[in-house]
Amino acid sequence: MQTSQKSTLQTVAQFSKLKIVSRSSGSCDHNEEMIGEFELSSWLQRTLVFQGLSRSQLVSIVQIAQLQSLNKGELLFKQGSEATGFFVVKSGRVKVFQVSPTGKEQILNIFEAGENFAEVAALDGKPFPASAATLEPTELIFFPRQAFLDLLHQHPDIAINMLISLSQHLRHLTGVIEDLSFKDVPQRLATYLLKLSRSGIGEPSTRSHPTNVVTLDLTKSQLASALGTIPATLSRAFYYLSSEGLIAVNGSQIELLDRDRLQELSYPTKQDCSPS
Repeated sequence: MQTSQKSTLQTVAQFSKLKIVSRSSGSCDHNEEMIGEFELSSWLQRTLVFQGLSRSQLVSIVQIAQLQSLNKGELLFKQGSEATGFFVVKSGRVKVFQVSPTGKEQILNIFEAGENFAEVAALDGKPFPASAATLEPTELIFFPRQAFLDLLHQHPDIAINMLISLSQHLRHLTGVIEDLSFKDVPQRLATYLLKLSRSGIGEPSTRSHPTNVVTLDLTKSQLASALGTIPATLSRAFYYLSSEGLIAVNGSQIELLDRDRLQELSYPTKQDCSPS
C-alpha cells in the first residue's frame, strides 16, 4: 500500500514475542513458533469474518497475514488507489470516509477491534471506493488480495463469513443513506446518541443494557463528519436537544434525559421545525 509505507510492517512471525524468539532460539524453535501461530489464530477465530473456521483453515490464514502498526492520523489508503488487500483491526480505530470536491468530509463507518474493512475492493480488484485513516494508534492485520483469493478457492467456507460481513456493511451504509436523506441534523444526532447508549461505544466496557449517560467517542469535527454536517450546525443541534430537555451536556459526557422523545425524534417520518 503506497500510503502506509510509513507504518511498521511486520509478518505474522512478529505477532508475538514468542515467535520473534523462535527465529534465534535452539531446540524449542518449533514449539515456540506454534504457540505464536496459535495465539493469532485464536484471536482471529473470535472475529466475524473468521469465526467458526477449522484449525487448518486458520493456520492457512495466519500464514498470509501481516501486522501493521500505525500512529494516530495515518492514511491507510486513498479513494481511487489500487486495492491491494483488506484489513482486520487488532486494536485502535479506523475511519472510512469520502471527501467532496469542496473538501467536505463524510465519514461512512468507523471500525474497531475485531472488525474488518476494505474487503469489497479486495474481492473485485477495483480501486478503493473511499479513503481510510486511523483515529488513534492502531494495529491492523492485513491480508494481501491475491493470497486471500487463493485461499477462498481452497476453502470456500471462508467466503460464507465474508458474505455475512459484506451484508452487515451494506445494512450500515443503507442506514447512513437513510439518515442523510430523510433526517435533519438534530434527528441524526438523536439517532447517534441512542445508538451510543446501546452499544457501549466510548465506555470502558461493553454494556448489556442501555445507559442514560454516554461519553462521546469522537471529536466535534469527527462527529460532524459522521453526521453529514459541519461543526457549527452540530453545535446548534446539541443546543436544540438541550433546550428541549432531551439531553444534558457536560463536556464529552451526554445525559439522555428523555429517551422516549429522543426515540420519537429519531424516526425519519417525523417532521418538525428543528434546525437543520
